[in-house]
Amino acid sequence: MIFLWLLIVVLLIVLLTGRWGIHPFITLILGSIAMGFIGGLTPSMLVNAIGSGFGSTLSSIGIVIAAGAMIGEYLDRSGGAVVVANRILSVVGEKYAALSMSLTGFIVSIPVFCDTGFIVLNSIKEAIAKRTGHSLTALSIALATGLYTTHVFIPPTPGPIAAAATLEADLGWVLGLGFVVSIPVMFVGLIWAIKGCARFETLAGGNHGGEDRAEPVRPDVTAPAFRMAISPILVPILLIALNTIASYPTYPLGEGTLFTVLTFLGEPIIALLIGVAIAFAMVREWGRDIHAHWMESALKKAGVIILITGAGGSFGFILRETELADVVSQFALLSGLGVLLPYLVAAFLKTAQGSSTVAIITAAAITAPLMGALGLDSVIGKALVVLAIGAGSLTISHINDSYFWVVAKFSNMDTTTALKTHSVATLLMGLTGLVTVQLLAWVLL
Repeated sequence: MIFLWLLIVVLLIVLLTGRWGIHPFITLILGSIAMGFIGGLTPSMLVNAIGSGFGSTLSSIGIVIAAGAMIGEYLDRSGGAVVVANRILSVVGEKYAALSMSLTGFIVSIPVFCDTGFIVLNSIKEAIAKRTGHSLTALSIALATGLYTTHVFIPPTPGPIAAAATLEADLGWVLGLGFVVSIPVMFVGLIWAIKGCARFETLAGGNHGGEDRAEPVRPDVTAPAFRMAISPILVPILLIALNTIASYPTYPLGEGTLFTVLTFLGEPIIALLIGVAIAFAMVREWGRDIHAHWMESALKKAGVIILITGAGGSFGFILRETELADVVSQFALLSGLGVLLPYLVAAFLKTAQGSSTVAIITAAAITAPLMGALGLDSVIGKALVVLAIGAGSLTISHINDSYFWVVAKFSNMDTTTALKTHSVATLLMGLTGLVTVQLLAWVLL
């Protein structure tokens, strides 16, 4: 019965969020309360579990999410994202414009939310389409899929960070394996954009997003050089990766001063704060109105994600406090599902309610008590579950997803065309992610 009640509660969360527009923070808290009473917790135990789950989740990632949001905001408003896009185009060449768009999206979406990244880079995409004669639809899907790939797989995007915290996965392993999974996923999206979308032609010159942005890039702010623009993205990633290498059980870099320095600087909180400092230095104009407004805007965006993440942590903590984990452990058959189960849970949530981030956070909370039964409670196993959930959250973006409408609106696509191009792309990408994660599981576990 606990499984049946869990399914009913998840369906109610999906309905309240997707159909009736109730904020995910509220629906997840209500779901936590419902599962607590269903699981036999006393009122005092229930309240304590909600608070403990909320607090323990945010203690590890709250600052990381806020720092990631600030890096993304500065890259957006300073013009740094456009600088990165132009450099990639100049290196790859106009002949391979679709590849340029995909790579640009892949890099920019690591700290920048994918919908924001698409809006920021839309004018570049249209200019390239006019200059090179490439299909605008193909370039739109190449950009959209590149952005979406790292949005669900690579920290410091909130979804992967939240899932890693809920599942107690090592962020360095998530980061490293996330890049491995992201590459084939990105190329499947790119191939579909080139081969499957060019026949769906739309006209350039649509809405560039002026009324959709909180504030356009300021003309009195000097755009940063490429090295400076890319540094807030690459430096935190490098530091986290070095921390993982230094902390490997064989201690390849020793256990002396270098180990201490790398493990400190590579802690996600410290690494992302260093990225924030670089982003601050990226802007030469230190007017109070610029920095105060940009930081306030970033923290407002981060606050919503932090609340949803904390609520997801409460939901997961409640599930761990009930008898669900004990019941699941009795089903040896479950271990044969491996990474397929978290993928399916995330895919169901994504398809039903639209938000990839909410799907990732909720799927991680549901999957957390099942890790032992799935045989995935090792360091690498937990990282692979995070990525399987990320793959599920790609499957499938359609009319209940705000990103679907951003891509359609800014590419002048009608709904049918967007479903045949963008939605099909996300389906192919999600399945590719699942296959890649499964192959890694067979090799590494």
